[in-house]
Amino acid sequence: MLRRLSPDQPESFAFTEANQAWAEAQISKYPEGRQASAIIPLLWRAQEQEGWLTRPAIEGVAEMLGMPYIRALEVATFYFMFQLQPVGSVAHVQICGTLSCMICGAEDLMAVCKEKIAPAPHQLSDDGKFSWEEVECLGACANAPMAQIGKDYYEDLTTDGLAALLDDMAAGKVPAPGPQNGRYAAEPASGLTSLTAWEDGRMEANASVTLARDIGDTLKRIDGTEVPLTTPWRAADEPAEPETPGEATETQAPGTQPERDEDDPGQPADIVDQPVAEEVPDVEEGESTTVQTEGETPEAEPERLDAAREGGADDLKKISGVGPKLEGMLHDLGIWHYAQIAAWGPAEIAWVDNRLSFKGRIERDDWVSQAQMLMKGPAGA
Repeated sequence: MLRRLSPDQPESFAFTEANQAWAEAQISKYPEGRQASAIIPLLWRAQEQEGWLTRPAIEGVAEMLGMPYIRALEVATFYFMFQLQPVGSVAHVQICGTLSCMICGAEDLMAVCKEKIAPAPHQLSDDGKFSWEEVECLGACANAPMAQIGKDYYEDLTTDGLAALLDDMAAGKVPAPGPQNGRYAAEPASGLTSLTAWEDGRMEANASVTLARDIGDTLKRIDGTEVPLTTPWRAADEPAEPETPGEATETQAPGTQPERDEDDPGQPADIVDQPVAEEVPDVEEGESTTVQTEGETPEAEPERLDAAREGGADDLKKISGVGPKLEGMLHDLGIWHYAQIAAWGPAEIAWVDNRLSFKGRIERDDWVSQAQMLMKGPAGA
């Protein structure tokens, strides 16, 4: 499909202070002369900030990375993840129009978009909340027809189902992504015909849907002001949850350089830089120590073990945000099993957090919920 830059462009682009610091941290992951490797995350953050990817943003990122403009344009125009025209303030709907989805009714879904959003692709709705386009295969052929809305897949769609999703989103809600017909994942629509015992111990939703729901990042953007443009998983008329004192924010403070796990190249780099706390005091197993610093969550020592229990340690790297280095640090603290992490409360999290060099990671990536899920699945059995 032909992808062109919008004829209407802003005069300039600049990252916010927080996003500039985040971008510099991304660039620092790569050795001298390889800064261009950061092109995709930087273009993505520019789009998150502005809502769509403008020409000044593409050229500004190219200058940061020492790249010719044309190289950055090649990347921006290749991937459907980059929106080259203004998009709806609530959501941009991408309808898969390739074979499986087309056979199963993609044209009918596009008709819904034409009726409820705008007659033509990339055209904003009258209220500016939505836009839509047809895209090439999104890889969910077994769940056709489907669409990507925001950052997640909505599968097994019907015309009425898509219309209801758009109405909910317009009302400030963020419906759960994934199959919309009650299917768990990509099993036969009539139900499992083999491995049926697996149904007994599975999570309420598949891993992708569960992660999207827990993160709550389906529609919101990182706009560089630390205030999401939408509040996921809460209706517009519901009160916001109060902030927890001392809770780590997702956006890095301006001017700080985050510490990185060199053994974990996929690790996000938007964590506020914090000094490593003092070494873990010598405490006998089973003892509990409580430490409280003014203005911080009180600490309580979690269950610690001298070694893994019989059967061996759990693979803590299956927890998103834990790489080999963090796993080693957790072992040094006496943390070997999902069950230990699953039992942590705020005080135990504070105790562990203050002894890791990646402060804020536990709550931000919600290790406790992940560990609880892993305990239920085959990995945690």
